[in-house]
Amino acid sequence: QLQLVESGGGLVQPGGSLRLSCAASGFSLDYYGAGWFRQAPGKEREGVSCITFNGGSTYYRDSVKGRFTISRDNAKNTVYLQMNSLKPEDTGIYYCAAGSHCSGPVLSGGTGYWGQGTQVTVSS
Repeated sequence: QLQLVESGGGLVQPGGSLRLSCAASGFSLDYYGAGWFRQAPGKEREGVSCITFNGGSTYYRDSVKGRFTISRDNAKNTVYLQMNSLKPEDTGIYYCAAGSHCSGPVLSGGTGYWGQGTQVTVSS
C-alpha cells in the first residue's frame, strides 16, 4: 500500500511550536520532492513549503518565512515541518505530498501520493 501519513498536529497557543511529520510507506521518498500544504475552513488550499529530493533547496511562502523549517530524513522516509512562533492564521489542516519538483513553495508534478492531513489549531 502506497501512502503518506501526517502526524504531530494539535492545539497550541499563539507563539507556540509544533513539529509535523510525514511518513511514507510503500514507496521511497528518495526520488521525490516533498511539499506541505494547508487549508483553513472556507479557504483554498495553499502551498506552505517545499523541499527538493535531496534536501538541497527549500522554499516557503512569505507568511511563514523565518518561522517554519522544512526538512527531510530519507533514511527514515520522512519529511518534517518545524513550526515556530505560531499565529492564529496558521490554523488549518496540513497535508504533505510527493512530487517531481518545487515551484517555489508549491510542490509540482505530483505523484498522486497524499496524506490524510493533520489538524493544527492555534488559539488562546
